[in-house]
Amino acid sequence: LDVQAKNISSGINAEYGGRCASTLVLVEHNGAAVNPATLHTITAANKLGGPVHALVVGDSGCQEVAAAASQIPGVEKVLVSESSALKGQISEAVSAVILDVQAKNNYSHILANGTVFGKNILPRIGAKLDVAPISDIIGVQSEDTFVRTIYAGNAIQTIQSIDPVKIVTVRSTAFEAAPSEGGSAATETVEVDVSNDKSEFIEAKISKSDRPELASANIVISGGRGLKNGENFEMLYTLADKMGAAVGASRAAVDAGYVPSDLQVGQTGKMIAPDLYIAVGISGAIQHLAGMKDSKTIVAINKDGEAPIFQVSDYGLVDDLFKAVPEMIEGIEQQ
Repeated sequence: LDVQAKNISSGINAEYGGRCASTLVLVEHNGAAVNPATLHTITAANKLGGPVHALVVGDSGCQEVAAAASQIPGVEKVLVSESSALKGQISEAVSAVILDVQAKNNYSHILANGTVFGKNILPRIGAKLDVAPISDIIGVQSEDTFVRTIYAGNAIQTIQSIDPVKIVTVRSTAFEAAPSEGGSAATETVEVDVSNDKSEFIEAKISKSDRPELASANIVISGGRGLKNGENFEMLYTLADKMGAAVGASRAAVDAGYVPSDLQVGQTGKMIAPDLYIAVGISGAIQHLAGMKDSKTIVAINKDGEAPIFQVSDYGLVDDLFKAVPEMIEGIEQQ
């Protein structure tokens, strides 16, 4: 199903008609390295035409991140704003920097990753600029026309925006990653007086694991309600360690308390597209499929041969997971 839509804003747009395209990409980072999803967003930005500038904000480590961002081909300039007020990169503070940079440079597009980070900040920018954000795009047709999915991926919507500034989040799985080296962008420091009395960053409690990050792993093994409890996820952790994989979960498994929410894959979790996705004990609800159906190869293990997951899988094993998974572990150990 293809749905056509036009985004009509209340703003007066005639004065912007002759403006050439230029794009600001908000760089997501952890204070040490660029989040890999940003490389996909830069690919989307380059499809818009015109110069692409990258904005790095934070309270520390920004120069190192900016140096890495300047090496990305397709980026013309890297803007850096470093301040203690930007600790934790909370939306109120980051938005102030973006709005200041936008006022000075008049970009036609502002892009961010379709992650929690990007979705936390860009709606605020849209409200401040009185334009309608366009979320989670999977394609760029022109400077003002974008493609996104709706109804959990069951329909494709093409949106033409006449807003003077296009505020867009990008689904990273839909675009190839830009190379991380080979560019030579100039770096410029941006001085912004960031005042934020509405919120304060206290701390971030981040779970640490030796396994690959779920959002960028090449191999992902996900478990569903079929595992029956959290203790049985230990089988998947063991298998994942043998295969160098990340571990994910369905919403049903998260809601049941088997695993924490940061492992959730699906429409309300992480959108991923690994080279290999192994679904264990997952029936294949439409919300889950929306988050992993772009995977290169999908393997399903489920004792119910009629489970919807088999309709999208490349390989399927109708078997008891409590028998199949230990056999897979044993087979890998014998190699």
